[in-house]
Amino acid sequence: MSSTPPLELWLVRHARVTVPAGICYGRLDVPADTTLTQRAAQALSRAWSAEQTPPPPALAWHSPSSRTASLAQAAARLGLPAAHPDTRLSEMDFGQWEGRRWDDIPRAELDAWNANFHLHRPGGGENVAELLERVRSALLACQQQARAAGARRVVWFTHAGVIRAVEVSLSGRALPLQARDWPTTACEFGTWQVRLVE
Repeated sequence: MSSTPPLELWLVRHARVTVPAGICYGRLDVPADTTLTQRAAQALSRAWSAEQTPPPPALAWHSPSSRTASLAQAAARLGLPAAHPDTRLSEMDFGQWEGRRWDDIPRAELDAWNANFHLHRPGGGENVAELLERVRSALLACQQQARAAGARRVVWFTHAGVIRAVEVSLSGRALPLQARDWPTTACEFGTWQVRLVE
């Protein structure tokens, strides 16, 4: 049995965005509220320091979107490690649905996705199988890099879809997923959860 402690994976969701509620904006680069971003960074910094003083060696990555990059930069100014961009941490790509109101997407298109949840490409974008595969790839890479660097914590500044994909990946759920298998909860805007990765 290995005596190596599990890796702490801090999954941080960006602050609330400045677009109207009900808009599909998966891969769309929409900004987060700057005041809420700063508040989230301050809360994260307090939690980060409170867990252990000084915090153990850590690495950090962020999705390329401005809403995650801005939070990563604000957090780095408050003592968290500087984060590097990683496209694998991007939100799911909803193709032609991006920027549209969810209520305006034809019911038949939503039903088609529900019927083949794992492999259907909503809006012609990315499917759940591809999202899970790139998140698994990012998990493996960050474990390897953390081990090489002697880091015990990893921070991802990312999105709700990626956080849910991590939950699926770590739970070992059987694939392909049905719509009912997809986690219904994720972090609230500007908050985080900590997962232990063996």
